[in-house]
Amino acid sequence: MTIKAINVRNQFKGTIKEIIEGPVLSEIDVQTAAGVVTSVITTRSVRELELGVGSEVIAFVKSTEVSIAKL
Repeated sequence: MTIKAINVRNQFKGTIKEIIEGPVLSEIDVQTAAGVVTSVITTRSVRELELGVGSEVIAFVKSTEVSIAKL
């Protein structure tokens, strides 16, 4: 997927703040203008994309996969 294919309304440009690597999945915190966005991706993808703290990224969500819960 190219960046141009991502819906502008569902993207957050930011900088990786923290990566917690697991054996299979890794949690990535991205600092954006809207706050911190957290994503879980495969650890393999973290390595293949050469992601690290300070990397500039675009986090995006598919509207069909967003959930809201009342606190």
